[in-house]
Amino acid sequence: MPLAIHRVTQLDLKCGTWTWPFAVERRADIDAYFARQQAGKPELWNGRILLGRNAVFTADCFNADYFETDFASLLAWRDWGFPDSGVFNGFGMGALRGNDGAFVLGEMAGHTANAGRIYFPSGTPDPDDLRGGMVDIPGSVAREVEEETGLTAADYRAAEHWDCVVSGATIAIIRILNVDMPGEALRAKIESNLATHPSPELSAIHVMRKPEDFAPAMPRFVTAFLEAQWNS
Repeated sequence: MPLAIHRVTQLDLKCGTWTWPFAVERRADIDAYFARQQAGKPELWNGRILLGRNAVFTADCFNADYFETDFASLLAWRDWGFPDSGVFNGFGMGALRGNDGAFVLGEMAGHTANAGRIYFPSGTPDPDDLRGGMVDIPGSVAREVEEETGLTAADYRAAEHWDCVVSGATIAIIRILNVDMPGEALRAKIESNLATHPSPELSAIHVMRKPEDFAPAMPRFVTAFLEAQWNS
């Protein structure tokens, strides 16, 4: 799968009104598919989310048009091999990095839609991430990091730039979050936070220092980002 990484300092992600033909034309199939998925994972919820179109990268900016749809349509579109190539899932990720250079990632718990996958705290944006008609990816990242790991903005320093990793119909909008402690201490801190949560989204925490630490459950856009960081 072709993959590209674009480093930018600005995000211009407008959200407007647009009807997704896939979600309309395949509605009955989508609803039936989601019902089957929900039967196996009752905690799945068909909330409203935001997907993107018309991605354009310039020297320092990522521009795109977002629209609102439902999670069931996103899940079916993803699991059916992204049948509409004109749409992408563009989400923010917080790449937690210790002061020894180690990156810390989470493994998604069994009750989630991405059970077993290993990556940075992230989430497809939703209408709560809109600010004046724009998608607030920095706010989305801060929220997801806190929800998944218990870390707040006081625990890290966010980099000025974003690495937008384009992999097929996925655009991971990644910002490095520097934490003033070594990777192992950061893992212990997150694990301590998770222990207080009745149903955490993460089932395990992984520390990555080199490509040999990679696991098959890591998406290619995550491993490509890490490789680029270690090679730079």
